[in-house]
Amino acid sequence: MASLRDFMDLVRAPAALSVPGDVVAGGAAAGALGRRTPALACASVCLYWAGMAANDWADRRLDKVERPERPIPSGRISANLALATALGLTGAGLAAAGLAAGRRGLAVAAPLAAAVWAYDLRAKNTSAGPAVMAACRALDVLLGASPGLGGGRTGAPPGTAGAGSPSRTFADALPSALAVAAHTYMITELSRREVSGADRRVPATTMAGTAALAAGVTVAGSRRGAGPGAAVQATLASWYLARFGAAQARAVDEPSAPRIREAVGTGITVLPALQGALTVHAGAVPAGLAVALAAPLGRRLARKISPT
Repeated sequence: MASLRDFMDLVRAPAALSVPGDVVAGGAAAGALGRRTPALACASVCLYWAGMAANDWADRRLDKVERPERPIPSGRISANLALATALGLTGAGLAAAGLAAGRRGLAVAAPLAAAVWAYDLRAKNTSAGPAVMAACRALDVLLGASPGLGGGRTGAPPGTAGAGSPSRTFADALPSALAVAAHTYMITELSRREVSGADRRVPATTMAGTAALAAGVTVAGSRRGAGPGAAVQATLASWYLARFGAAQARAVDEPSAPRIREAVGTGITVLPALQGALTVHAGAVPAGLAVALAAPLGRRLARKISPT
């Protein structure tokens, strides 16, 4: 019988710490942080875990050769149970989104679920794979903004910059969605070389992209003027660059499969720092700091359960 640890391995449980920050960043940007946000974050985690289980089900034959330690090829979880887990988590994610934000939540969660399954079943091993995965994470950010979908402008979260002014819309979450999508595209490009290793030009290119992304987030904060928020945003962006950039630099120096896998794992666990910076940029400083705290926790848990 499969144990809890087996299911945690199947869904890469610690990697889920990189997910709620998508919803928080999107909600902050759209002025939609509120009582719906925790349930939308739960929906996001369920869909993420569904994607991981579906990934292993889809790769069950390939993993016998390339990743025999995974739950299905190692015999710890049957293929049918993995598929049932993926389907159940998909249903739970959609239900949570619907309960939290009604038709607006489902209007984003349904395409997100479809994109997750499309990636696992069709796109993953094609040239479109990184773009489809990036779209998944962009939609995840927009899920956080979904309470404001089609509802006109909303006020910023109470106690944050812009509170009380009807200046935020669903569309205001698009820059944050694109930032997370860019990060995801780079991780996915790296992850395609986790088994074989890579030409060092691949991690060199993603490292340059990471630096550009961190710089863009920092500059965006500085344009809002000096202040604690701008300093926190710059610090979180620098933290993101330092950790992910260093891991990619090691992969450039030695582009072997273990180094590439290390860079991918680091990119997953440090993502909350980037999400935190984006949340702070939207004026929700305490929420951004709370999101960023998931990064060191995820790093610690990744030593016990692989996030890749």
